[in-house]
Amino acid sequence: MEKIRVEDAVGAVLVHDMTQIIPGKSKDARFRKGHIVQKEDIPVLLSMGKEHIYVWNQTPGLVHENEAAERLAKAVAGPGLTFSETKEGKVNLIAKHDGLIYASEKGILALNSLEYIVLATLHNHRPVTKGQKIAGTRIVPLMIEEEVILEAERIAHEFQEPLLQIRPLLSHQIGIVTTGSEVFHGRIEDKFGPVLRAKAEKWGSDIIGQSYAADDISMIQEKIREHIHNGAEMVFVTGGMSVDPDDVTPAAIRGLGADVVTYGAPVLPGAMFLLAYLNGIPIMGLPGCVMYSRTTVFDLVATRILTGERLTRKDIAQYGHGGLCLECPECTYPHCPFGK
Repeated sequence: MEKIRVEDAVGAVLVHDMTQIIPGKSKDARFRKGHIVQKEDIPVLLSMGKEHIYVWNQTPGLVHENEAAERLAKAVAGPGLTFSETKEGKVNLIAKHDGLIYASEKGILALNSLEYIVLATLHNHRPVTKGQKIAGTRIVPLMIEEEVILEAERIAHEFQEPLLQIRPLLSHQIGIVTTGSEVFHGRIEDKFGPVLRAKAEKWGSDIIGQSYAADDISMIQEKIREHIHNGAEMVFVTGGMSVDPDDVTPAAIRGLGADVVTYGAPVLPGAMFLLAYLNGIPIMGLPGCVMYSRTTVFDLVATRILTGERLTRKDIAQYGHGGLCLECPECTYPHCPFGK
């Protein structure tokens, strides 16, 4: 810490808050700790009765908290992110568009394992909207050795993907096959279609057609093939997903020669979910809970696939940690633990 004349303070860093009193109006910090004194600040400081101030010694090799936070933010940010104004040594990362957060959990851990480095983020794969704050960076002390920042930048850049990015949901052409003899023969009204259409519209995709099939393997397969022939880039198959003998949807999808990633997911609601790929086209077998539960495994998986990601069995298995929906009277997803 060094005491210097106010007139000589341009470029110096304040080591404490400086309060300005305006009689009858306000009493508040006019300049905060860590503020870098500008030329235009000199008259203000003098008017506050400050002829000398205490500033941080300008030691070579040290980086101020504002610069450090900015460098950290730039090091971890990938596509879909922008930055807030630097304020009090902190920079927020802001979503440039709607989409899903893709975060390197290993990278975030490695960065925060460095002493004095702070990178706080929202959960991986969380849906976010344009303008939403998704992370913040800062350092703990007012000044930090530049070597630490250089190491943080090195860690951030050693990963194949940026530590943080927002991937948009890509528009897909989607076909729906609604199974069940009771719906096929008109005995009951289909409740799946409206739900899926609303979700697809919310996600920016188009339903190019909905067809109906009885509980018959060949018929279900025929309807799936028709949608793909008509340009479907994704197919939702509803109903017939339990282990009852007359629920044949999983067998129909397997019989197509599809690569079944999983039949079953450690998520409630949504345990009887099926994900398969037929010549690269995702096919999802949707259990009945998708009709009546606002958020299920379907919402977690479908949105990731819509970003262009191809999921594995391990990806689905990892949903077990956080895969229990509390079924709150008023759903607040994604502002809740589900799927995190």
